[in-house]
Order: sequence, then structure tokens, then C-alpha cells
Amino acid sequence: MKRIYNFSAGPGILPQDALDAASEAVIDYNNNGISILEMSHRSQPVIDLMNKTSSLARELLLIPDNFHILWLQGGASTQFSMIPMNLLPDEETADYTDTGLWAAKAIDEAKAFGNINIVSSSKDSMYNLINKDLRQTPKAIYLHITSNNTIYGTQWKRFPKVLNPNGFIISDMSSDIFSRKIDFNSFGLIYAGAQKNMGPAGVTMVIIRDDILGKMKRHIPTMFNYSTHINKSSAYNTPPVSAIFVVYKTLEWLHKIGGVAVIEEKNKIKSDKLYGEIERSSVFTSPIRKEDRSQMNVPFIFIEERDENEFLKFCSNRGLITLKGHRSVGGFRASIYNAMPVEGVDALISAMQDYESMLS
Repeated sequence: MKRIYNFSAGPGILPQDALDAASEAVIDYNNNGISILEMSHRSQPVIDLMNKTSSLARELLLIPDNFHILWLQGGASTQFSMIPMNLLPDEETADYTDTGLWAAKAIDEAKAFGNINIVSSSKDSMYNLINKDLRQTPKAIYLHITSNNTIYGTQWKRFPKVLNPNGFIISDMSSDIFSRKIDFNSFGLIYAGAQKNMGPAGVTMVIIRDDILGKMKRHIPTMFNYSTHINKSSAYNTPPVSAIFVVYKTLEWLHKIGGVAVIEEKNKIKSDKLYGEIERSSVFTSPIRKEDRSQMNVPFIFIEERDENEFLKFCSNRGLITLKGHRSVGGFRASIYNAMPVEGVDALISAMQDYESMLS
């Protein structure tokens, strides 16, 4: 059977260990005689699973004790509204960076709840860089960033400092959570949809500092109130149990191979290899400013106008799939998340070189 390497930006590649465990759990979860898909979220095995998943996440990321970990539905997109609803008073201001499509969506949603100041934007350059010259509001409640921009392939390599001494950073880390170490001192909230770098679609991780809650005068609907989910341990309503199980098995795999520090080095090796080939190539080039290039999502384009579908088919015949760039930018995109082995990157580099030879 031909080995398939899935370069999809999301749902993204998962470790084989997690897939094998999921296939067993769908039939019989931990010898309980029923599927994980059928188990009550009030049952002890599922309660234990939720606790183990949170504990492992806390251990891997070194999350301090004053942060709560939530497992919620609705994807990262629901957080675009929940964050300002819970944390931004009507008369106050929050700062937002505009570094891509998802950052722009977060900005649009936040405008319904308070004053929004766009401190920087790279929209005019098709988001091919991160503008770090931030025009912050002195008393902004928080600064919102998108740590890694999946579509455009840019990434904050160093997180900015907040101007307000009482403020904090909020970050959408959907596509690079668990890929590198995080210093939580500057953060008030981190959120991440699972389907890019830590599990399947259906669950979103929210890490929230306890002292930033409970300060809102407005009525917050029960399901959109972070305190609801904190008080009920993410089980106010039925949580996405099967998705959380796969997250747990993915984190278990990450722990087994050495944790975040080890995967951070592996990710650097993979991205350095691929960017090195793009720079060497006479056929492909990177549209992204070098200092802002993502280690998770690597877009590249033809130097000269060519048939993109021809190269995509060339790769597909070799088992290299979902390399088509986002419809808004075109070209190609290789998402090389934690679970992508270096062999997959090597196979893509070999295909790029063979395609170049075929053209010469």
C-alpha cells in the first residue's frame, strides 16, 4: 500500500498512535463493552478521560495553576464572540492585530461588544508578513493576536509586549498550539481549535487565567459564559467526548516522543528543510517575508506562470495530497504539523526536485 502524506491545513494529519487508539475505542472503549461514541459524559470513564486530558495538556505546556483549561464546542470561531462578550466592557477598548482572514473575522465579531482598535495590519501586502509596529491603546483591556496564520503562512516568532501594565495578550493558537514552548506570564487567554495541530474537528481548547473573569456587567448567556464551563468542568452540556479522546491520545503520543521541547526542534528541522528547498529551487519561491515564515504552514508558488493542477497531480501520484493553496491566495501550501514525519517533508522535497528536472 502506497504511503500517503496528508499536508492538509485542517483537519490536519494525526499521529498513527491516535488513529489506532480511536479505531479501537469506536468499537469498545477501555473494555467497557460499548463505544466511546455511546458513553455518557457523566460516566466515570469519561470524567476520568476529561481530567487526564487536561492534566496532560497542563504538563506538556507547563500551564500555571491559576489558568483553567476548558474543552468546548463551536470551534475557534465561537471564541471570536465569547472573548469580548466575557472580557470587554461596553465602554472599554481592546487592541487587535490584523494578520490574516481569521484575525479579521475575530475583529469583526468583537466590534459588537466594545471599542476595537486595529493596532497593525498587513492586509495591503496580502498578509505576507506580520507588521510588528503596534499602535496600542494605553489602557486597552487586552491585545488579541493570531499566533500562526494558516492561510498565509506567517507566525509570531516573538510575542509582543502589552502597553497597558494591567492588560494581557489573548491569542488564537489554533494552528501552532503544542508546537513550541509558551511563557504564560503575558497571556490572559489562549484558545485553539483542535483540528489543525492537536486532534480532530469538534472540540476547542480554551486556557483562561482566573483573575480576568467575573468583571462584566452585561448579561452573558449561560452557554457563552466561561464561568459556566469552569464550574461544570467543561460538562455543562454534552461535551464532544470522542474528539477529546483523540486529543488525549495525540497528547499522549507527544509526551511519549519527548514533549513540546522535542517537537519544537523537530518542527524547526522540517521547516528549515522545506524552506531551504524552496529557496534553492528554480521553479518555486516563497511569497512570505523570511523573518515571519511559519513552521506549521508553508505556502509556495511558481516563479513563472505554470499549470498548478499539473504539479498537484504530480504530487498526488506520489501520495502527497492536499497541497493546494487556500482559494484566496492560490499556489501551494504544505501544512507540516506536529504529526507530519520528516519523511513526509523529504518526500515532498524529492517531488519538487523531480518536477524541476522534468521541466528542464
